Amino acid sequence: MTINEIQDQIVEDFSVFDEWLDKYQYLIDLATDTPQIDNQFKTNQYLINGCQSRVWLHAELKEGLIYFTGDSDAIITNGIISLLIKVLNKRTPKEIIEINLYFIDKIGLSQNLSPTRANGLAAMLKQMKLYAVAFDAKSK
Repeated sequence: MTINEIQDQIVEDFSVFDEWLDKYQYLIDLATDTPQIDNQFKTNQYLINGCQSRVWLHAELKEGLIYFTGDSDAIITNGIISLLIKVLNKRTPKEIIEINLYFIDKIGLSQNLSPTRANGLAAMLKQMKLYAVAFDAKSK
């Protein structure tokens, strides 16, 4: 699937819920889908700054594609990182650098998160893009 097809699927999945409490529950359910980070990467080096919760993110470049794994000590935050990984996993660095993540606004995520969680979302996305920039620079 393309990045936009995955984003459209996420928008469709969230559209079945009318209330934000139901959408939060769905985020919690998604937390179980997060590709789990190996315990060896649950260190300060992989901890994302700017998140109220503890969030670890690891990225690895294999055959030109970035593979992300992550984890958080907060279940809703784990659901958010799961959504980001679902869209950005197994993509080229260039795709991640240039992406327009429209699903975040379309499902109302940024408007319905607390300011600290919204900052965390921005920090997670920033870290994923920083990994992409670093891998892109190494491949040149």
